[in-house]
Amino acid sequence: MHNKNTGNRGEQAPMATILVVDDEPELCHALCKLLGRNGYDVLTAGNGEEGLASLRQHDIHLVLSDLQMPKMGGVELLKAGRVVSPDSEFVIITGHGTIETAVDAMRQGAYDFIEKPFSTTTTLNVVRKALEKQSLRAENQHLRRRLRQMQGGNRIIGSSSVMQAAMATARQVADSTATILITGESGTGKEVFATALHAWSPRDERPMVRVSCAALPENLLEAELFGYEKGAFTGATGRRKGRFEAAHGGTLFLDEVGEMSPTTQVKLLRVLQEGVIERLGGNQTIVVDVRIIAATNADLEQMVSDGRFREDLFYRLNVINLELPALRLRGEDVVLLADFFLQRYNEKNSKDLRGFTQEALEAITRHAWPGNVRELENAMERAVVLAKQDMIQLEDLPGSVVTGRQKFDALNIPVGTTLRDAEMQLIRATLESTGGDKETAANVLGIASRTIYRKLQ
Repeated sequence: MHNKNTGNRGEQAPMATILVVDDEPELCHALCKLLGRNGYDVLTAGNGEEGLASLRQHDIHLVLSDLQMPKMGGVELLKAGRVVSPDSEFVIITGHGTIETAVDAMRQGAYDFIEKPFSTTTTLNVVRKALEKQSLRAENQHLRRRLRQMQGGNRIIGSSSVMQAAMATARQVADSTATILITGESGTGKEVFATALHAWSPRDERPMVRVSCAALPENLLEAELFGYEKGAFTGATGRRKGRFEAAHGGTLFLDEVGEMSPTTQVKLLRVLQEGVIERLGGNQTIVVDVRIIAATNADLEQMVSDGRFREDLFYRLNVINLELPALRLRGEDVVLLADFFLQRYNEKNSKDLRGFTQEALEAITRHAWPGNVRELENAMERAVVLAKQDMIQLEDLPGSVVTGRQKFDALNIPVGTTLRDAEMQLIRATLESTGGDKETAANVLGIASRTIYRKLQ
């Protein structure tokens, strides 16, 4: 049973909410009356289990808990309450013979204890000081969160309307628990946005774990995601937790989710539906609290139509779609980003380049940047390293940028060409346009770089 006492403050805002947990109704009533009279909102609970339920339901600043109670004592409530409501402060109420146990509770995180029979002055002083500590900690956490949010946002460079719209959407959905699917061409900054979404969310103090679904074969990806038990497969010499368990309470970023095998798709769907996993080789159901952000440069809807991606999983992932614009659509952002990367690689390489010559700037703004922000960053790093003067010259830029190609050359493929031959022609033409850079060519084609290596072989 939970009672509430707000004192006689009229319309005055409450100072704090205090939860009194004790199996003695008279003591609960006395504390409730004392604290309410001094401007606090007060909730009461008759035992530790009720107190824990109240911590789950309400925003509690301070818990005053008796040490010895049936079902769940004060120390057990302290331990469980720290998990359920980590921002709440705890003060233990103890009798004469249990002071040593109360001191032990302080070692486990309680702020202080008050001894029965307690005086009004002592109780109010302990409450005031405990709330001051709680308020200071909450303020520090708020400031740290604001700093992380600013740092997360500062990694996103762009003043174009399309980029501002994407950032506005990201900020709007960051606080939600909904799964987010980030789409866009390779190199548009999907991981940067995922990092910002985590920084702007209430989960920002918990881990953000990243997994590239294209970088691992099917069996290794499952082991990485879900973990495994000893003997699950050859080489599994012990138990290992997976990325889902590592991300518990935080965010799991699944990059290139379109590369996930059908078997792994089924297991991911179960996590999204039920919030549970099983390690490979095990039968224990493990509950995980993870917010999933997925990213892909593939057309998942087309993959669903082709039977290469589960429709039910697609809709589970695509609760909120955040589509990132290609760099060629971002206008003035190209110069902003170029200058940003210039300063970054100035610092990394202990250089002091002042900017770009007019010819270099024109080439940068004229180029289509098929590899998007990643290609631009690579070009700026190269230019900074190669620069011999105090400004980036035209000759410091990659050849593809210097030629001023604004779009890809057309590729003429006659009717009757086999799909395999047409694919190889497209890969070779793209490689030629990128100067043989397989990584950039893969970004342009929207495939993994290992796919290019495999097909060329």
